[in-house]
Amino acid sequence: MRSAVALHRLLDVLPVFQGDHRIRRRFTLTPGSDFGIDALAVLEAAGARTVPWRTALGTTYDLIVAASPKGPLDRLRGPLVLLPHGAGFNKTVSGEGAQDSASGLDPAYLIRDGRPLAALHAFAHPGQTARLAERCPQVADRVAVVGDPTLDRVLDSRTLRDRYRTALGTGDRRLVVLLSTWGPESLLARRPTLPEELCHELPVDEYQLALIAHPNAHSDPGSFELAERLPREVVLARPHEEWAAVLVASDAVISDHGSTALYAAALDRPVVGAYDGGTELLAGTPMHRLLGSVPRLRAPGELGAALDAHRPGVPSAAARTAFDTALRGRALERLREELYGRLGIEPRTPAPVPRLLPVPRPPVDPLPAVHGVRVEVAGDLLSVERRPARADGPPPHHLAAEADAAGARAVESAGLLYRTSPGDAPGLWLPGEWTAEALARHPGCRTAGVILSPDRCLVRRRAAPDTVLESRVEPVREGDRLLLPDPAAILSAVHALPDAAFAGAVHTDFGCRVGPRTYRVRLRRAPATTPSTTP
Repeated sequence: MRSAVALHRLLDVLPVFQGDHRIRRRFTLTPGSDFGIDALAVLEAAGARTVPWRTALGTTYDLIVAASPKGPLDRLRGPLVLLPHGAGFNKTVSGEGAQDSASGLDPAYLIRDGRPLAALHAFAHPGQTARLAERCPQVADRVAVVGDPTLDRVLDSRTLRDRYRTALGTGDRRLVVLLSTWGPESLLARRPTLPEELCHELPVDEYQLALIAHPNAHSDPGSFELAERLPREVVLARPHEEWAAVLVASDAVISDHGSTALYAAALDRPVVGAYDGGTELLAGTPMHRLLGSVPRLRAPGELGAALDAHRPGVPSAAARTAFDTALRGRALERLREELYGRLGIEPRTPAPVPRLLPVPRPPVDPLPAVHGVRVEVAGDLLSVERRPARADGPPPHHLAAEADAAGARAVESAGLLYRTSPGDAPGLWLPGEWTAEALARHPGCRTAGVILSPDRCLVRRRAAPDTVLESRVEPVREGDRLLLPDPAAILSAVHALPDAAFAGAVHTDFGCRVGPRTYRVRLRRAPATTPSTTP
C-alpha cells in the first residue's frame, strides 16, 4: 500500500481470502508518498499486522496485491496483482508521469526497466482494457475484467439506507453531499467557501449537508483541521467506509471531477457538477461524460433549479462506462478466481459476499441549537423557514434558541427559548413551570416552550403569562410513513401568532408549512396536569 486511499481499496477486496487459514495477510507501506501516515493509522485501528519495508524487501511472497503502481514495487519479490483505487481512470496528476496519461495507466509506472511491473491488472470495465492496450501495449495480455468490489458493497448496502439516514439525523430532509477530490483543481481548493454558502442558502428543515473528501484531502491538513474549516452543520464523512454509507443515504451530490461521483451515478442519484475546468480531467473518460451530461452549479442559489433539472437514468448511463453491469455483485467471486489461480491453489471456503457498510457515526449537531427564523403569514397558513443564526440575507422574524444547548449570548438574544422535557424521569423539573421561569430570567424572551413529544409542546407567552397553551401537530402520511416536523419549528410558528391567540383564547387551529409539507396544528389551553409533568 502507498496511501490511505489505496489501503481502503485493498480492505474492500480482502474478503476473497476470508476464512482460509492457509493465507497469511501482511501489509507494508511503500515509501515515497506524502499520504502514508493515515494508512498506518487505519491498519493499527484494524489490528492488522504490518511488515517494515526493509523486511518486506528481504522476503519472497506468493502473491503481492497493490492498488497503485507508484513507488518501488519492482523491488518486492513475488507476482504482483494491480487493482485500481478509484473508478474510471479519469485524472492525470501534475508532475507525475506523462501529462496526457491517466493516473494508474501511465507506462512510466507500469513498465520498469523494460519489463511489465505487474503479472495481472484487475479492471472493472472492458473499456479500461482497451485504454491500457492503447497506452501500454506491452501489458495488454495481463488483464482480467473482474468488476468493482467497492461498487458491490455500495449496491448491496442500499437496503440499509433508512438506517444510515436515521444515524445521520437526516429525517425527511434532502441529504446533499459535496464530493471533493484532492489537489489544486478540487472543489475544496477551488471553492472552499461553498459549504458555508450553501448553509446560508438552504433551509435546515429541507436540507442536510455532508462532505465526502478524498483521503488525501484528510491526510494533508488532518481530519481535525478539515473539520474545523467546515460549518458545524456539515457532516464530514470518514474516508474509510463511512463515505460510502453517506453516499447510500444521500439524495443528491455536488461533485468536482473526482471519481466518487461515479458511485453516486451508479445509484442514479442526481449529480450536479461543480468542476470549473483545468488540466486534470481527461476527455472521453467516464467522469468527463458524467459532468458533461448533468447540470452545473455556478452559484449556491441555483441548487434547487439544478436538482429539478435531474433526468433519471442520465447519471447511471455515465456510470455504465466505468462499471461492467454484467459483473455487478460478482466482483469478489471473479477476483477470487484470479487470485487463487495465481496462488495455484483451490479455495476451500464459500464464495465471498460483499460486506455491508457500517452505520455512520451520529453527527455532533444534527440540527443547530440556534436558528434565524423567517415566518410568512397568509391567512391561517404560517410558513416557517429556519437557517443557522449566522446566515446572511434579510433579517429573520426572530431568533430561536435551545436553552440548554445554545450559548449564553444566543439565549439572552432569543425571542423564542425552548427545551425538551426529560419525559417521565422524576424530580427534575416541571415543564409548565420552566416556561414561567424562562420568561422571568430572560427579559428578551417573548415566548418559552417545552417539547413534550414529537407532536406535542407546551408554550407560554410574555403577553399572557398566566396562560399555558398546548400545541399538537397532526402527522402527514406519505406512503407507509407518518411524517412530523421538528417540534421546534412548530414553536417558531406559535411564536409568530398574534398575542390575541394567547390572551383568553380557547383554541386556535392553523396550518404550518415546514420544508415541503404543510401540517395542521391545534393550539389549546393546556390541562392543569399533563402526562409529561413530574408530580
